[in-house]
Amino acid sequence: MNDNTTWRFVKKRTAADGAVYVSADGTRYRRTGGAELQAEAAFQRQIADLDYPVPHLLEEGVTDDGHYYVVEESLGDQTLHDRAVASLDGSRALPDDVTDTAAQVAVRLLRAQAAHLVQPTPGALRQWLDRAGFTQNGFQENPDLDNTRTRAALDHALDHLGTVPLVHGHLDYGLPNVLPAGVIDWQHHGLVPLGYDVLPALEIIAFKGGNKGYTASPDQRHRYLAALDAASLHATGQQVSQHLGAYLLVKALFFLALMRPTDPSRTDKHLKWQYRRHLFMKGLEQYECTGTVDTALFPGLEEFAAGHRAGDHP
Repeated sequence: MNDNTTWRFVKKRTAADGAVYVSADGTRYRRTGGAELQAEAAFQRQIADLDYPVPHLLEEGVTDDGHYYVVEESLGDQTLHDRAVASLDGSRALPDDVTDTAAQVAVRLLRAQAAHLVQPTPGALRQWLDRAGFTQNGFQENPDLDNTRTRAALDHALDHLGTVPLVHGHLDYGLPNVLPAGVIDWQHHGLVPLGYDVLPALEIIAFKGGNKGYTASPDQRHRYLAALDAASLHATGQQVSQHLGAYLLVKALFFLALMRPTDPSRTDKHLKWQYRRHLFMKGLEQYECTGTVDTALFPGLEEFAAGHRAGDHP
């Protein structure tokens, strides 16, 4: 990139070979990478034209050392996750302004997705499940969970979602990727059933076991889902929250994948892996009984660890 802009290094990109930089005045971001970034940029241009709340690309090209780069507008310097952490005052309660802003952004994304449905191809929903749930990785690391019971629950979820329209989705949606002006980091994009991105955003906090530092209250979760239901009812004639249980079953698989430690001496990682297995089994049991998953019933990591030491858990 040959201009006079002063760029400050922000971070390495965890899911791609590259880095993120911000301009001195904070109005632009520059990201570097390879073919994955090119694909992400092409997708981002596509959905920007569909009124998705995403940063507009301002420039792209090749750096002097041969890397691809893009420059995009800044949507702000603080994600909703950052804002939530910064506002903690000794409690773990999320501020209402964070959850209300999360609902506003989620509604904007849901409306854009609902306005641009994608014609499904045979097997598209199954492909979404395997990708969104990292099922191959999860079952390789936990072969005992690759059984008739788990497969039956996942098949039931797919049957339940069979009439849900597919849309262009984020696949890694959550407060760390949401700013008041829109949604960033679209490198994992793909087809998703409507609502999969936005519905679980407050629910998936529970899978971190308290490590995020904050939690959403039942009232905040209810108001968030109500806002999405109102938007989806207007756009599609159906309340999208009816699919939350199926989506959270898939999320339980996603959060279990890539967790099994290879170093037997890492007892901390072994504990987290066992914790995620426990959450998956609780989610599976709930889904089998009720067709829903209530993350408020999940134990925190510290509570699980105490039970683990006492022999209450595997």
